[in-house]
Amino acid sequence: MGVRLEAVCRRYDNGVTALDDVSVDLERGAFTAIMGPSGSGKSTLLQCAAGLDRPTSGRVVLDGQDLTGLSERRLTLLRRRRIGFVFQGFNLLPALTARQNVGLPLRLAGRRADPDGIQRSLAEVGLGERGGHRPHELSGGQQQRVAIARALVARPAVLFADEPTGALDSASGQDVLRLLRGLVDEHGQTIVMVTHDPGAASYADRIVTMRDGRVAA
Repeated sequence: MGVRLEAVCRRYDNGVTALDDVSVDLERGAFTAIMGPSGSGKSTLLQCAAGLDRPTSGRVVLDGQDLTGLSERRLTLLRRRRIGFVFQGFNLLPALTARQNVGLPLRLAGRRADPDGIQRSLAEVGLGERGGHRPHELSGGQQQRVAIARALVARPAVLFADEPTGALDSASGQDVLRLLRGLVDEHGQTIVMVTHDPGAASYADRIVTMRDGRVAA
């Protein structure tokens, strides 16, 4: 199992319904792209699937764990241990090296930052020789690769990516997408990516199209 949403609704206090009775399986070991126009609910779907936002009703089951009813503390622990995040912004700390940025989530979680594990994550994204470089010494595409290595270092069950190529030029974006595709093909990584770009979505195994808070296709 990857992630399953069962009759998920998300309504806000201002009356907006971002998700309206959404049921969808995001398969383990597959690359799923979530597409849709602005306001379609795609980012809310990702946030609910990743435990960053709570549905108003319905259930979310991630890697066999029912997120419904978990306390904030248990949700936080689950996100640290089982979920990886990659965003449009790289969110790297400029004073830290690539190696230190990759190891930061482990230290924040109170876990030992294993040097071999950090090096392995950097090698997986093609930056095994750049661990001592700081963000300003890396290109935008390389910085996003460091962000992906940081997301992978805890060996997450699911990697969620929200517009991961949005801040990159075309060539760098394609490099990152090929990297994500390789993580699925070579390591069986489960990836769920929100994108507005049909070209980016073409790298996925499956495309879920959102419209008006519902799964349209």
